[in-house]
Amino acid sequence: MAEPSSSAPPLDAAGGVPGAEGKGAPARPAFDRRHAWLIAAMIVAFMLINYADKSVLGLAAVPIMDELGISNSTYGMISSSFSLLFSLSGLLVGFASARISSRVLLFTMAVLWAVAQVPVLVVASVPALVAGRVLLGAAEGPAASMSMHALYKWFPADRRGLPSALQISGAALGMLVAAPVVTWLITDFGWRSAFVVLAVTSVVWSVIWWWVGHDGPYGGESPGGAGGHGAAADASPAGAPGVSAPPVRLPYRRLLLNGTVLGSVVAAFGASWALALSHAWLPAYLRTELGMAPGGAATVISAISAFSLVLLLSVPVLVDTLRRRGRSARWSTGAPQGVAVGVAALAMATLPFVDGRGAHLVLLAVAFGGHAIVFPLHYMTASAVVPALQRGAVFGVVAAAGTLPGLVSPYLTGRLLDSAATRSEGYAQAYLLSAAVMLVCAVVALVTIRPERDARRLGVG
Repeated sequence: MAEPSSSAPPLDAAGGVPGAEGKGAPARPAFDRRHAWLIAAMIVAFMLINYADKSVLGLAAVPIMDELGISNSTYGMISSSFSLLFSLSGLLVGFASARISSRVLLFTMAVLWAVAQVPVLVVASVPALVAGRVLLGAAEGPAASMSMHALYKWFPADRRGLPSALQISGAALGMLVAAPVVTWLITDFGWRSAFVVLAVTSVVWSVIWWWVGHDGPYGGESPGGAGGHGAAADASPAGAPGVSAPPVRLPYRRLLLNGTVLGSVVAAFGASWALALSHAWLPAYLRTELGMAPGGAATVISAISAFSLVLLLSVPVLVDTLRRRGRSARWSTGAPQGVAVGVAALAMATLPFVDGRGAHLVLLAVAFGGHAIVFPLHYMTASAVVPALQRGAVFGVVAAAGTLPGLVSPYLTGRLLDSAATRSEGYAQAYLLSAAVMLVCAVVALVTIRPERDARRLGVG
């Protein structure tokens, strides 16, 4: 659906190449700070709701399993069903984003989130839970990549560190806020009440977004042809300065098979493995293995989310500063992804061998919160080698491949719990397996993410 061209900020010739006026050089869009930050606030709220929806099943796992009498494997299957269409929908919507407005895409997703809560309210059963989670996963698959794409349409390349961090911080805020609030709803009003509140919240957000969520000027050609000037602010052909050039389009095979994009996918894969394990099993682990009450478990989850939020709000801002001072993207945005996943993996591997409560909680925070910075940074490294016109599609592919662990990790953990001699042994096996996967991902990311090299090879500047 095309956006009206009047929704984009006016062009500012003074913001382009010095002396560009009257010389044929492309003028850059003016940065509309006020509306850009309004969009950022809406997208943070979007991500908050997104992760609250995603985590509600894990927070309600114990009462749901008790009421329906389901095994660990069955619960793991229900949790993994969320990812059945998650990656596929992220991929398809990513390619559709070149033709459909971000306003329409995000609005549709939020409405479907509300609809996905309905089956379990009609009849509480395993098929209803699976149906709701499959629909929710399909509607949330493109959420992170498409909301980042919508955000990038309002911020130029050298101002995206903090907005990117805030977008991803919606995940941490979702857990920080959702854990105590959803737990309170479950404890005082029953687990169904949490599904109702989240459905209503999604509807309210979608109405507000339809009113304010127009596309910005930094996305290349706007859907439907509204504004084609934004590509100048992003990746463009390496050529003579001051010479107007048509927007860049490269074969997707070249874009997706270069080291930086592949390394970004692998980094996200490692981080997503821990994230999927956290959403599905961390609340149950805190209650059954550490003997915590629902409120205590919610407090620990909120504390881990607060730790993630601190990292999200500090590291990407530092990245922007380093980039402005001339540091390479490889060391400012690439290496931190591998380091973050590697450190989280080491903490995960240490968990089964620590007995003290304090040390255990610190390791949980690092294992399930230390990888958070990967999610804004892997979009930044991928965008550095992708033309603006193809960014949404590549973001969809990156998100689809990087989030595949959600289809495997929860169910595999449930199987390990059911097959192990004791529950504790099952968790130990799950943590060690997760650590091995994450360490491999960390090494691959450190070796392959080289944005400057790959940008030169692709002819993208």
